[in-house]
Formats: sequence, C-alpha cells, structure tokens
Amino acid sequence: GPAIDSGFPSLCLQDGPLGIRFADHITAFPAGLTTAATWNRSLIEERGYLLGTEARGKGVNVLLGPSMGPLGVAPAGGRNWEGFSPDPVLSAIAAADTIRGIQRTGVMATAKHFVMNEQEHFRQGREWIIPDAISSNIDDRALHEVFIWPFAESIRANVASVMCSYQMVNNSYACGNSKLLNGILKDELGFQGFVQSDWLAQRSGGISALAGLDMSMPGDGATWADGKSFWGKQLTIAVLNGTMPMERLNDMVTRIVAAWYQLGQNEPGDNPTSPNFSSWTKEEYGHLFEGSGDPATGRVNQFIDVQGSGENAHSITARRVAAEGTVVVKNEDGILPLSPQGPNSHIKKYRVGVFGEDAGPGKGPNFCVDRSCNQGTLASGWGSGTDEFPYIVTPIDALKQSFDETEVEFHGYPTDKYEDKDLDNHDLCIVFANSDSGEGYLKWDDVNADRNNLFLQKQGDGYIQRVANNCGGDDGVTIVVIHAVGPVVVEAWIEHPRIKAVVLAHLPGEESGNALADVLFGRVDGGRLPYTIGKNLEDYGPSAQILYFPNALVPQVNYTDGLFIDYRYFDKHNITPRFEFGYGLSYTTFEYSELVISPVREKSPLPSPRPKAPVSPPEYSGQTPDARSALLPTGFRALNKYIYPYLSDLSEIKQRHFDFPKGYKAKYTPSPAGGGEGGNPSLYETFVVVTANVSNTGTRTGQEV
Repeated sequence: GPAIDSGFPSLCLQDGPLGIRFADHITAFPAGLTTAATWNRSLIEERGYLLGTEARGKGVNVLLGPSMGPLGVAPAGGRNWEGFSPDPVLSAIAAADTIRGIQRTGVMATAKHFVMNEQEHFRQGREWIIPDAISSNIDDRALHEVFIWPFAESIRANVASVMCSYQMVNNSYACGNSKLLNGILKDELGFQGFVQSDWLAQRSGGISALAGLDMSMPGDGATWADGKSFWGKQLTIAVLNGTMPMERLNDMVTRIVAAWYQLGQNEPGDNPTSPNFSSWTKEEYGHLFEGSGDPATGRVNQFIDVQGSGENAHSITARRVAAEGTVVVKNEDGILPLSPQGPNSHIKKYRVGVFGEDAGPGKGPNFCVDRSCNQGTLASGWGSGTDEFPYIVTPIDALKQSFDETEVEFHGYPTDKYEDKDLDNHDLCIVFANSDSGEGYLKWDDVNADRNNLFLQKQGDGYIQRVANNCGGDDGVTIVVIHAVGPVVVEAWIEHPRIKAVVLAHLPGEESGNALADVLFGRVDGGRLPYTIGKNLEDYGPSAQILYFPNALVPQVNYTDGLFIDYRYFDKHNITPRFEFGYGLSYTTFEYSELVISPVREKSPLPSPRPKAPVSPPEYSGQTPDARSALLPTGFRALNKYIYPYLSDLSEIKQRHFDFPKGYKAKYTPSPAGGGEGGNPSLYETFVVVTANVSNTGTRTGQEV
C-alpha cells in the first residue's frame, strides 16, 4: 500500500518471466529456455523490452522476472524452462539482456530466485507436509562461479530487485541468510536495489531484516492471506524496542524508493500509475479490497490491449523468438526444409499426415489453472511463470496453411488415437510428442512439478516408433517434433532409419505453429541447444538427480559435482552425449577464419581493489522516532487481513536491551559499494579479447553462434 504521509504510492508487483500473469490482452511469449536457444542477444533484449512495455501498459511497477534460478543443474527440475540454461555464461548473458530490455521501459525487473532453488520437491515444507524446506548444500567456489554468476551479471545490468528463494542454502533459509544477502549480494556484488522474498518465503521477522531482506511478499506470515505478518507492526515494534537499528529500516526503504526513482516511475508520463487489471476476476467490476471482506466494489478491469498492432504487434517478435529457438538436431537426405508443393519427384498429390495430440488445440491453452495439465499442444510449462494465452496457433493449423493444397493432400490427427490405416496412406508423417513440468504448488498426472525422468510423456516414445514403422507402408518417411521443458532422452528411436528429421521446438508460446512452420519450410534458420542431451539421466551426474523422497527431517541435497554441471560433467567424465550443448543444424554452412586471442592484462587470483564509488554510502539517522508517531491515525479505517505498520497501543512496545553477540560490535563501516551503479566493477575485468570472422558459405541466409 501507499506511504500516505510521504506521498509514496502503492507498488504493483506481478508475474512473470513469460508475460503478465492473470491479465487480459497480453502476449504469451516463448519461455526463457526457448529464448536462450536463439543465442540471439538483440532478440533476447527485444523480448525483454516488450515484456516491460506490456507490464508498463498494465500499470505494473515491478515485473517478477527474469528467472535464472533454478539454473538447471537437475535436467528434470520442474521450473528450469522459466530460466535460460544450465550454462552460467549463457544464462547470465540472457538474463542481463532481458533485464536491460525490461528496464528500458521504466519497469523494475526482478532477478529470481536467489539462489540454489534447483528442484520443486520440498522447496516448501507446507507443500509436502514436512516441518522445513529442503537444504541445498553447496561449496563456496561452485556457489560463486556457477550459481551466482547469472545474478552477478544481472546486478551489472542494474537490476532493480532480487527475489530470494524458498529453500535453505547450507541449512539456512535463503531469505534469512545473511551470508547470501548481506555478504555476497550486497557487499561482494555491490547490489544497490532491494531484496524481496518469494511469496511466503520469509520465515522470520527481525532476523530476516537484519539478514538483508528488504521487502516481504505478499506480507503475510506462514499462511496465505492470514494477515499475520512477520513484519507489519512487528517491524515497528522491533525498531522502537531496540531489536533492530533504525538505520536498517531506513536502508530498506531507501533501496525500494531509490529503485523507483532510478527507473523514472516518479514521472510516469502517459503510462498508468496503478494497475488497470485484476488478478482476482475477469469481470469489469469487482471487489476493491480483495480478501478483506470489505463490500466496496468498483471498476477493476479496464481491458487495455497492450499487445501492439500491425507491424508493431508483439506477436511478430514472439514468433521470431519461437522460430529461432527451435532446434533441428537431425536432418537426413535433405528432407528439411520442406517445400509447400512437396518433393519435385512426386507425380500424384503428395500425402502429408500430422499425428499427435501435441499438434492440436486440445481443450485450449487456458483449460487448466496456470497451465497445470498436459493436453493439446505444449507451449508453456505450468505455474506462476505462465500467463493467460490470448490465442494459440496450433502446429496442425499452421502446417496445413503452409502446404499448397493443389499439390499436397493434408490430413491432421490431433489425438493420440489413430488407426494403422491412417499411417499407411501418407508419404510424409509428422509426429508430435512432449514432456511437461512446472511449479510445486500444482501437479499433473503423476508429475509432482519436477519430471519423474527425461522420457517423453503420454507414451510418446511408443507413438513415435509406431508412426515411423507404419508411415506409408514401406515407403513413407517421418519427421519428429518435440515440445519439451528441457532435455529428453531420445535413444528409443533417434536412429530409426525412417525418421529423417528431429526438431526440438521447446516451449514456443502463442505463435507455436507459425514459428514451427517457419523453420520446417526454411523461412527461418533454427537455433542451438542451450543444454546437453544425454543418453540417459545418469549421464548428468549425481548432483543432477532430483531428491524425490525426504532423506532427513530437513531434506538435504548435496551438490557435490561442484563446477561440473551439464556439459562440464560430460567432458570431465568423458561421457558421449547424444547431442552436445550448443548443437543445432543449419540450412546453410559457415566458415571460420582469423581467430585471434589477444591478452589484455595478466591473470590474477584476485580482482583489483574495488574502486571508490562515485557516491558515498548514505548515512542514516539512528535516532529512534517518537513511539506515538506509530499509533494508528485517528479516523483511519483498517481493512481486515491487510497489513499495516501501526500500533494500536503503546503498551505493545516492551523496552529491552540487546547485547551484540560475542565477536561483533555495535559500530561497523558501511560497504564501500554504496551508491555505485552496476555493482562492483572489479568483478568484470577483461583479461582476453577473442575475435574471429564468420562467413556464410552456403546458398541460404542463416545465423551462426
């Protein structure tokens, strides 16, 4: 809510990394995983810019994205698809470019979830009816050089907010872990913005504030919408009774207000100054104070269209991201790209059949809450990282439109139930399969957020083999298209002699079918894998396995592989993958030349001394205010379950004296990073510069990484 005395407005914080959650007339963009598969920095930033544009148009102050945690150390992790890549460099660059795009619009971006939120099982105790969340245990070097790297680049990109995660790190809750928040994030990395909790990830009151948490979201305590905050008036009491220094409260406020000014939200111009949509109803009118029981109603949805139109339609960029994020991993006998008229050699009509539920509309993309069921074509995982699809272009519809009906006889079977005779009557069969996952508060079938394995779901391997075995009798050929949240094991059929092409379309968003057709027909050159595809789950190493059953009262996951995740583990242990990180086939060829590595400075085990910040750290007043100023203002109407800082009576303050723990002192010097943009510059020193020439030696346009 607003700070009435100072005139500071309410802030609207809203998911998410793929689009504006619960909102109308928005774009359902491709997932972060798909975006990383483009390896196209300008396109990644453009997607971020449009996410920010839509958030600004809907009155959102803080967009809860992008995600770079989970990083994806466990390939079956439920929310990996929201982020970019298990490679910390690719993830860091994609995150930073996305943040730059979002914040160009004046919307605050959020780097989440800090840190080690690598599986959904046991991320919260209440979801699994256990006392405490899981502890992700990691050594200091791997923490810094792998998992924190994307957050460091996000800070370098001036991200306004960092969201701390649900689980413990080394047996201390992430949102109350002073080593992570104060020590690494704010001191080592020089983060100037504010730290907010994931929703109900705060597990203590004054302790979490002292540990570096600046904003509690959504403000409730241990239970949704109970109005019993760990902070609220408890934070006021903590300051007034000496439990928490006034300087710390001022620092919390300054970080939030400074981010608001830094993004220019004090000068909104023609942009909305409050949200023009409701997360609680799709009706135009509804309750003004949802959850309080207050009867007041008003207009809560204005149905503002923020999707752009014409040549500025955001769907154009969404389609391009989805297409460039589609990876061709097999292409034999030049079957791709397809011709709208079919092969030149056919005499009668060329017969094309498209098979699989994943190719069709199903019951629509919004049939299940937060996309929590695998039906129809898979264009997004499930959970808070999704949005309401305004529409979806299915593969069947787009492929049908792409073929010339005078030359091609097209049949679509958007179901997993079809007869062998349906397969016999085709020269080309395109079969679809998928693999889905999502966030821990929802499940589908027997998938409790994290995938159970890396196999295709809904008998996908069997369907693919059946189609390949029977397509066109003895003469047909098959193309396999997979929509998936991450790596899938393809060993059951990848070497089938009649499977001529395999395409990984990832999670393409609303323009799914159009983007796929762009790649299949050669209008767009596809992308490259942002992860490694192994031959089985065990190839990824011990740390890549999900803990599916509690192994202690507080479940423990020990990430013992250190720096060696994904392709690094494969390389270290000499394991041959099915498809390498960065792999992807093109419709053209490239030549590299004049590779030059130029040293810039000598290597050093330590960074250079941190330079003096251009602005000194603010000096906050430590004077405790008059307790009477914290009393509920006369005539103020408090809403039920809403959280306020006010006291009802001065007797709630019990004055105490708190000694500092042994080894600590009351006076300390503020971090010298205060006031500097982009964090600590000593962390980003250039040691070598690599240059090369890349030439397209083929007959088609294409892109090379």
